[in-house]
Formats: sequence, C-alpha cells, structure tokens
Amino acid sequence: MVPFRGWAPDEGGFQRLGVRMVAGRVVRFDGTRGYGFIAPEDGGEDVFLHVNDLLIPEESVRSGLVVEFEVETGERGLKASGIRLPEGERQPVARRHQEAAPRTAMSDENGHPMCDVLSPEEYRRDVTELLLTASPQLTAEQILTIRGALVKFSEGHGWVED
Repeated sequence: MVPFRGWAPDEGGFQRLGVRMVAGRVVRFDGTRGYGFIAPEDGGEDVFLHVNDLLIPEESVRSGLVVEFEVETGERGLKASGIRLPEGERQPVARRHQEAAPRTAMSDENGHPMCDVLSPEEYRRDVTELLLTASPQLTAEQILTIRGALVKFSEGHGWVED
C-alpha cells in the first residue's frame, strides 16, 4: 500500500488527523440498499461501507474487490470512508449482480438427507447476508455479535469446519 500525500506511516496502515487508512476486501455490497461490509486485510471486525463514501463508481463494487479506505469510529461502530482502489490498480469491469446458484440437496447411500458443511468464512458470509436481508436496521456491532454466536453454535454441531 502506497501512502497518499499528507499520510504518515502507522502500525497497520497510515494515519491522518486521527483517521486510519487500511486495505481490505469487500465482503458484501448491496447496491439496492447502498451499503455493505469490508474485511480489513490486517484482521479485526468488518467495517461498514456506505455508497456515499465511495470514491469509485458504485457499479464496480462487488464481493472480493480489494480497496483502500479510511476507518472512522461512528455511533454504530467502525465505518469506512474515502473508499478507493489501491494505487496502481485498474478500475474493475462492472458486472451485473449474479445470484448464487442454489445448493443441491445431497443424500447418503441410504437416501437420507445430508447437510452442507461450510468453511467458517462461507458461513459468516451467508449469515451476514441473511441478517442484513432479514433485519436491515441491525448495526455492524449487532451483526458481528450475532454472527459470532452463530458460528460458535454451528461449530459445536459440526456444521462449520476448517
């Protein structure tokens, strides 16, 4: 990551006027609602992303896109601002939103239904999507708390494994 003019090196990123700049990857973005989440590359909790804080075209934002952004602490938790592509990155080609392919129900050799075992990352992504769809007024902190409890519960039942 290359610093911008006026930025000073800081542990885990760059610092300017009490705002930290970090790199991360878009975990989820709902263009209809205008918000989503970014997973910081240095770990930690996901950061809320709002369409008004984008410095790149909204159409180019999709899951997996690597971005740089400033982290601010808001009333509801961490919030990204000044969201842009890392220096030297080309503008991604916008793609239309594609729905995930439905999962096919699997059966064992006796015809008994089996369930998918997801990686923790897949499970977190699915749970985040479900929570945002079911209850859009949840804060990022509430989503992280609920999601964390669900992951622990699911790991205990063998529904999630590395």
